[in-house]
Amino acid sequence: MYYFFLNENILNNNCMIQSSRMSLFKSLLLFCIAFVLFLTTAPIGFLYAVIRQSLAKRVYSLSIYFLELALALDNAGNVLMQHVLNDALLIRNENTYLFGNKMETISSVIGKNLVTQTLSSTGLLLNTFLHWIDKDHSLNSINYEVRLWKAQNEVNNR
Repeated sequence: MYYFFLNENILNNNCMIQSSRMSLFKSLLLFCIAFVLFLTTAPIGFLYAVIRQSLAKRVYSLSIYFLELALALDNAGNVLMQHVLNDALLIRNENTYLFGNKMETISSVIGKNLVTQTLSSTGLLLNTFLHWIDKDHSLNSINYEVRLWKAQNEVNNR
């Protein structure tokens, strides 16, 4: 398992295609547009989904929807808070798995760093809190996206 994390770090750092360079102004402008669109349209989309799924009596599907939203927000938090989380929750060494991957949850990064023993005391405290809420949450979240996909397929195949 430890070998997997090291290889994933190497692949992320060396093989992933880096975004093409963009000026600070353009990237800030795109962020502002995306943020305003999110703030103005997200409530509409959320209410529509809740009403639609409630009327269709698809409570299980609504449950999956809430989990997907939680994951999306968690992924966004992983990117948004990456510098704070890296500094506050991790001990830096060659085994440290950093926050900031837009396709990964905060809990998953905590789980990977728990395995490699690179969580700071604050990171260990946060992991203990997550464990209190949901046993082995950070370790289970490493493969959570796979379990969510399986649950989604079960709903779609009913």
